[in-house]
Amino acid sequence: MSTIPDHLRYSAEHEWVAVSDGIARIGITEYAAEQLGDIVYAELPSEGDSVTAGEPCGELESTKSVSDLFSPVSGEVVAVNDAVKDSPETVNSDPYGEGWLFTVRVDGDPDDLLDSDAYAALIKEGE
Repeated sequence: MSTIPDHLRYSAEHEWVAVSDGIARIGITEYAAEQLGDIVYAELPSEGDSVTAGEPCGELESTKSVSDLFSPVSGEVVAVNDAVKDSPETVNSDPYGEGWLFTVRVDGDPDDLLDSDAYAALIKEGE
């Protein structure tokens, strides 16, 4: 079973979110990275872009397929992990660390995300 850190929150589209001081750091879960296979290209939103929760904001291309990247929160993109653009395999090797994708300035605490137990149950339902 994939690692599901307790301190993060999750979307049904398999993104993780860490919110601190109104900034949400976003990446894809280890489960999603495993399902995608080796990621070879990441198209991420740009700084200053507005993103909407549940809407596509980029793409991840793997050796298996191209998948839309959904934003789990709404707000303004304030940073993008350029290291992932240069080394997309980082998403597979360290999805909860150096493989983060972008950060978004959010208003308030997003309340429609899953905790780790609910996300684990979601994965189990899909297996």
